[in-house]
Amino acid sequence: MLKGSASCSERCLAVSSLARLCFRRRFVVLGGWILLLVTLAVAALSVGPAFTNATTLPNSESATAYTLLAKAGIGQSASGASTQSGEIVWHTTGAAISDATVRKDATKMLAAVAALPGVQAVVSPYTPTGARQINASVNTAFASVVVDPTADITQIRATADTMAGTSVQVAAGGQAFTILPSPSQGMEGVGLLAALVVLMLLFRSPWAAALPIITGITGVGTSLLVVMLASRVVTLADTSITMGALIGLGVGIDYALFIVNRHRKALLAGSSIPDAIRIALNTSGRAVIFAGVTVIIALLGMFVVNLGALTGMSQAAAVTVLFTVAAAITLLPALLAILGHRVLSRRQRRTLLAGVDQGPTNGHRASLPTRWALLVQRAPRRFGALAMLLLVLIASPVASMRVGAADASSDPAGSAGRTYYDLMSPAFGQGVDAPLVLVARTPDAASTRAFATLAGDLSSVKNVAAVVPVPARAGRAMGIATVIPATSAQTAATQDLVNSLRDTVIPAAEAGTGLQVYVGGPTATSIDLSQALMNKLPLYLALIAVLGFLLLAMAFRSLLVPLVGALSNVATIFVGLGAITAIFQYGWGSSLFGVGSGAPVFYFVPVIIVGVMFGLSMDYQVFLVSRMHEEWTHTGDNDRAIRVGVSETGQVIAAAATIMLCVFASFSFGGERIVAAIGIGMAIAILVDAFVIRMTLMPALMKLIGDRNWYYPRWAERITPRLSVEGPAELEVDNDELDVEGAQVPATVPTTMVSHH
Repeated sequence: MLKGSASCSERCLAVSSLARLCFRRRFVVLGGWILLLVTLAVAALSVGPAFTNATTLPNSESATAYTLLAKAGIGQSASGASTQSGEIVWHTTGAAISDATVRKDATKMLAAVAALPGVQAVVSPYTPTGARQINASVNTAFASVVVDPTADITQIRATADTMAGTSVQVAAGGQAFTILPSPSQGMEGVGLLAALVVLMLLFRSPWAAALPIITGITGVGTSLLVVMLASRVVTLADTSITMGALIGLGVGIDYALFIVNRHRKALLAGSSIPDAIRIALNTSGRAVIFAGVTVIIALLGMFVVNLGALTGMSQAAAVTVLFTVAAAITLLPALLAILGHRVLSRRQRRTLLAGVDQGPTNGHRASLPTRWALLVQRAPRRFGALAMLLLVLIASPVASMRVGAADASSDPAGSAGRTYYDLMSPAFGQGVDAPLVLVARTPDAASTRAFATLAGDLSSVKNVAAVVPVPARAGRAMGIATVIPATSAQTAATQDLVNSLRDTVIPAAEAGTGLQVYVGGPTATSIDLSQALMNKLPLYLALIAVLGFLLLAMAFRSLLVPLVGALSNVATIFVGLGAITAIFQYGWGSSLFGVGSGAPVFYFVPVIIVGVMFGLSMDYQVFLVSRMHEEWTHTGDNDRAIRVGVSETGQVIAAAATIMLCVFASFSFGGERIVAAIGIGMAIAILVDAFVIRMTLMPALMKLIGDRNWYYPRWAERITPRLSVEGPAELEVDNDELDVEGAQVPATVPTTMVSHH
């Protein structure tokens, strides 16, 4: 125990030393951050980012199919660069698709496209090779275009549009011509403005309201410059920037909010500026470090899914959280030292100068969090049941969640992708952009004949619209056939077709031969990625739930509180997943975010929400329960501990959740489905977590459990390392008002954080 006490004292001393350093060298700290930002900005602008959207495929059939095609040089340009194919489609009204004028204009346009840099091949529907690419009955035709990574897709689209006129509609689509909308259209600025309004209402001081915004932006800006530079040595997708900004701004502003709030309370209690900074860092600052490390661990836990692009995004987000924590415990104290008492409102400064006691008396009306805590404690079963019912209702859609990639059929009406789909699907079927590529190893004549038989029989398989065998090359022991489904890529019917081919049709054709057939193509790849991620999601969820339990047990020396906390964190995750299923899969309001109609949830989204929401829900659990634990240590009164915890943290948790709601939701209006789903899922989850779980369900359950909340067996005490989330006792606060129902906790007096070591 002495060793544990010494260790705790050393940690407290380290935090106090950091607080003194930031106060004494405040301008040096501020200058250091400015210098770091400028240096990183110059370096990033000099070398530029090197993001890549290439995804490392898990061990699967589609990965094997791509490997075989690559070995045969198929899907590559003459230089060896990978190629993609897309389509340019045109539809005529008032003239036949085979009319000489239409044919002349199309041939001229396709010749111009073929002459553009990066275009490897163009197959016209007016040639024997492209005969199947024309449907005279509906006056629609398309050309296949193969491009390499150097091609300018915008220029190709513009060249194709030269054929458009009053009687001709033209659109480009398919894998090569898919351009995601910009995920950032300045809407995050609206979120920051809304956050500033919330902070102004909370603090009534422009400087106090601005500090969390300044700190959050500085931490995020610095980290994103680091991510840009890191993209040259680590595989990172360009969405890493958006993901880092989304997560970093949310947690960065919240972390700074908790510290500023504690600093202001210490000032109002009569502490000097350096002492107030020390108190804030020794209490809320320590909790911020604990919460930030938890979020980082959860993000880095995405290594479990072992997918390059997703792992890169999680690394970028973890770096962002690291820098926001660093800014909160260094830059923010320096700014607090520079501003002094200006972080208080004018009225508070005048009252403090006059030496008037700013704590409310027993005659004052109780604060809203206090009244709510008392109300929940009067009827814990009723409030607990209502909270759980609400959680079940919001989370229930997750039971029918489908993961996959959305296709053009769900794009917003009038968009380029939706226009392309509306021209192509009536003439060539909904599955024209969902081709399945069957790649076969044919080591002998028998296997070659077996594959030919399979290709001939595929047209009779349910949901197969067409089969296009690729002529075999002499000396190449490989067979290739393209299967066009009757349904679009995002439908369950297309996924069922892939499973049927792999599980039934192909094994029957392979039986008794050396034939080996693999189903590949973009649609099959999406299915394989979805299955690979979802198969690992339960393991990832279990790992972080156990992690949450262990961390809370070490911090609060309890078994039931960490268990309830870990389970409630899982409930928050299911709420987020249920919300995005209802909105983005069922389509209940998805058009409001400019992403079109309902479609499967993109396979990245559930994993990211699981990792991020675990960390964020842990934040609120730590801030709430640490105050309860402190009061329990002082008084041994469970009911009082619950009331004090909710009373003294309720307002700031509510403000923090509202700020996160504003920031996360603001990223959801850029028209990018993946970012919108993540932003809305986390916004709804954090709102429910703060108001339903932390402010209602947790106090209700802890009231029902009673003193057993804080039971911790001696054997666990001996083997469990100590984590001191709360700092040392700073000021003794007399909260006798809480012994009277309806009384208010002195909101202006800082809660004490007691070391239990």
